[in-house]
Amino acid sequence: MASNAELALEIFKANEGIEDGVGDWLLIDQERINKFADATLDHQFIHVDTEKSAKHSPFKKTIAHGFLTLSLVTHLSQTVKSKIPEAFNNLALMVNYGLDKVRFTAPVLVDSKVRANRQLISAELKDPKTIQLKQKITVEVEGQDKPACVAEVVFRLIYL
Repeated sequence: MASNAELALEIFKANEGIEDGVGDWLLIDQERINKFADATLDHQFIHVDTEKSAKHSPFKKTIAHGFLTLSLVTHLSQTVKSKIPEAFNNLALMVNYGLDKVRFTAPVLVDSKVRANRQLISAELKDPKTIQLKQKITVEVEGQDKPACVAEVVFRLIYL
């Protein structure tokens, strides 16, 4: 009899290369940017100094740290309503395993909204209870044609 992971793998394999959908919008305000600057000790003026940014930044306002955008990938991705929820039946645990590729393709201006667009790249059975998923997460910015970040994110799914 097939394990829960093996049953899920069949579903994932049938959906490789297919967009899973888009998630909810999240506001990136100055308070969030400032808290990230405090947490990472990155207080470069283009992130935290609204007056100096208005005068000297090409964006004329503050922008989010690229790594702030990247750090939100997990949350943003979790707001996507999967088209294949049955693949997650009997899932015990899902953990971040790493990143294969990340690009910051456009800035996130303060007070912008971002969301994730998620696509399954690949699924691989690592052992009878574990699947490794690689997903392409594109962080879109409301009103912009170019995404803020494109990341290939690797997760491990551990089934009962």
